[in-house]
Amino acid sequence: MHFNPYGGAAAQIAAELVNLGDAADPATLTAIFRDRMTVSAVQDHESTEIIAWTKRLRRVFEADAATRVDLVNALLHDSASKPYISTHDGKAPHLHYVDAQAGTAPRVRAYTAGGLAHLVCDAPDRFGVCSREGCETVYVDVSRNGRRRFCSTRCATRVHVADHRNRQAS
Repeated sequence: MHFNPYGGAAAQIAAELVNLGDAADPATLTAIFRDRMTVSAVQDHESTEIIAWTKRLRRVFEADAATRVDLVNALLHDSASKPYISTHDGKAPHLHYVDAQAGTAPRVRAYTAGGLAHLVCDAPDRFGVCSREGCETVYVDVSRNGRRRFCSTRCATRVHVADHRNRQAS
């Protein structure tokens, strides 16, 4: 499924950040952002801000559809400045939600909030938390059929094998 840059890549970055949790050190964050957001290097204080932000992002993945709207609106309120159309680096016109000169943490906040906003509006059933009991990994479903319930094939297989064994034992 094709998403626009904010609804797709930005939402996927939001999921990656949530799944990193407190392990989001500056080097790991820099690697995540370098190719997708043209961030040169994340500093220690910025990683601390980003980790705090990811706790708020997680709540969106965990919430029901009605609550997601309110949570994402709060993220947008706390992160976004005036949206504008950019055509930098020879790219096609695309939206930016924060000034390109803003620091890394404000750019990450705006980018991820914008991505989740597009996802909530355009494909609200295409993200969530893995359905395997005990797994807290979040995902963005970019599959063709849009019926993903698990974070990975491994988690899906575990659940299906357990279900099969339970049926055979009955």
